Amino acid sequence: MIFEREDRKTYHAGRIELGLSMEKLLSLLADGHFHSGEELGEVLGISRAAVWKKLKALEGLGLSLDSVRGKGYRLGQGIELLDQARIEAELDRALSKSIKLHTCFSTSSTNDLVKELSDGQPGNLTFCLAEHQTSGRGRRGRTWVSPFGSTISMSANWRISEGTASLEGLSLAVGLAVLKALEANGARNLELKWPNDVLWQGKKLSGILLEVHGDPTGECDVIIGIGINIKLSEEQRKGIGQPAVDLYQVCGKTVSRNAVVAQLINTLSHMLEGFSHGGFALYKDQWSEHNAFRGQEVTIETAGRKERGLNAGVNEQGGLLIETETGIKVFNGGEVSLRKS
Repeated sequence: MIFEREDRKTYHAGRIELGLSMEKLLSLLADGHFHSGEELGEVLGISRAAVWKKLKALEGLGLSLDSVRGKGYRLGQGIELLDQARIEAELDRALSKSIKLHTCFSTSSTNDLVKELSDGQPGNLTFCLAEHQTSGRGRRGRTWVSPFGSTISMSANWRISEGTASLEGLSLAVGLAVLKALEANGARNLELKWPNDVLWQGKKLSGILLEVHGDPTGECDVIIGIGINIKLSEEQRKGIGQPAVDLYQVCGKTVSRNAVVAQLINTLSHMLEGFSHGGFALYKDQWSEHNAFRGQEVTIETAGRKERGLNAGVNEQGGLLIETETGIKVFNGGEVSLRKS
């Protein structure tokens, strides 16, 4: 494996320039305890006024700060910052393909960032993670909400040589890999909503977005964007705009973001290795075991039309099978929306 540590002093191409002093400030406040302005100034080597400006900048990132006279400042809820060294230490060294790993504080979109930083070698995987995205993308043009330090915002770039036809069912296989990684960290009773959501009790825990660039019949880059809610405030959950849940609620305890990231990279890397040889057919039965709506009446919306029927599972290409009055119909990805009737 190849691990590359990104210089955190500056961030280009959409990355937000925060600087090492901001990283130190966040590291101090991440423990959830109060720290006086004087203490923060001494550690950072800056004035109290400069400390105040940086604290206001943190609020600009969506972080909640408590301020108590005589005690100082603390984050409203403690956060665990991404620790690249810890993530690397937990990665599976037996993986056959080389991996490049990059972390940063804030970026417009990890999907855009990973495309920029990928080495372009077939079979290689480049992973990018950010504490915060300013313009994270979801499916069908939606915005993915990613409050600072409260989610996992990760993108992987995978270059293939067989064209887009070989990618049928990939979003479903990625969803299964995410589910398995979360189970390895204590999550239970997770379900998969076709084609790319991980649910718990009908609420969204994780979303996946695939973007393909290149030759449809030859070499192309597949960018796999994954968002996972780790620990959200009530206000943050309300701002998502749909029923959402976080891993803290699912597990009933705090779960390490870094441990989840490492397991996610391991599981996803192994899945992609298998997918490159056998496609979605290798994962169809496992995916079906977690199908959230199997055998239930659902509504499909595509091209402005709605159709109802029974969810009959998926085929070996990842197409959704719907039993209608006129027989079984197959729906593929793209602009197809599925919901329980």
